[in-house]
Amino acid sequence: MSIKLPLNKHGFESSQLVLGCMGLGGGWNSNPITAQDLKQAHAAVDAALSIGINMFDHANIYGFGKSEQVFGQVLKERPELRKSMIVQSKCGIRPGTDDYPRTRFDFSEEHILTSVDASLKRLGIEKLDILLLHRPDPLADPEEVAEAFNKLKASGKVGSFGVSNMSAAQMQLLQADLDEPLVANQLELSLLKLDWLDSVVHVNQEEGKLSSFPEGTVEYCRLNNVQIQAWSPLARGVYSGKDISEESATVQETAALVARLAEEKNTTREVITLGFLLRHPANIQPVIGSATPERIVACGGVHKNTLSREEWYHLYVTSRGHGLP
Repeated sequence: MSIKLPLNKHGFESSQLVLGCMGLGGGWNSNPITAQDLKQAHAAVDAALSIGINMFDHANIYGFGKSEQVFGQVLKERPELRKSMIVQSKCGIRPGTDDYPRTRFDFSEEHILTSVDASLKRLGIEKLDILLLHRPDPLADPEEVAEAFNKLKASGKVGSFGVSNMSAAQMQLLQADLDEPLVANQLELSLLKLDWLDSVVHVNQEEGKLSSFPEGTVEYCRLNNVQIQAWSPLARGVYSGKDISEESATVQETAALVARLAEEKNTTREVITLGFLLRHPANIQPVIGSATPERIVACGGVHKNTLSREEWYHLYVTSRGHGLP
């Protein structure tokens, strides 16, 4: 069964899964990119393409710019790949410096424009298909953001715009000054990170006061055709092979259930973990963060495996560690 993504309504023919490229480029350091880093990037891209992924997610800060740079080297060596790819990047987080040692956020027009120019140079491309604002900036002026977006659109440097880690209210405030719709919101969602579901079932419940996920965000995205993208959808591997001997009994019990369902359905644990997200009617788009070809390939075929309502709730309640209200 084909899944219609909200991105389709904005003119994108995107794959259900996205490859997150944070792990490419040799890590968060100032070391130069090596031949091995480039080889790893080629292998990750090939693994993604082999399972039908055509969308690749970046951010200007990943690897302090090296993730985009090594991806750009891949495209330089294989320029034919670009025409079939959707390339997305993010900006808005500014790492610490000697003068300001702590991380901060910056949605100023100048920062947005210079960040995009730098990303395009590292990637070696003329246009980002989608630009996301990475994390909310308390000092953001929606009119200033809109001006930056208008300039990027008019210059042909960015096709569409979105956000990451924003609430419904924050999106509404920003959207009021934009000429074009926000097309995506990237949030941490997984079988381990359940606030996005708990905020729904806890309405009018005392337990709901403990949820950190902003109520109404998923609903806002669904009503406005904003693609919900899930970062860390595999929960950092705790259900698909990571050593969990020191994890809680709840995590271990959930991992055992994932393994059992994978065996029953003759598929991988990655497919079951991602299938938990895909079973939701919001048509979520998981962003796989692995750079390991075997793990990427293990996610293939996720669209062919649908969890039943009973299986989905079994996973949800087990991961919660207690019953529903």
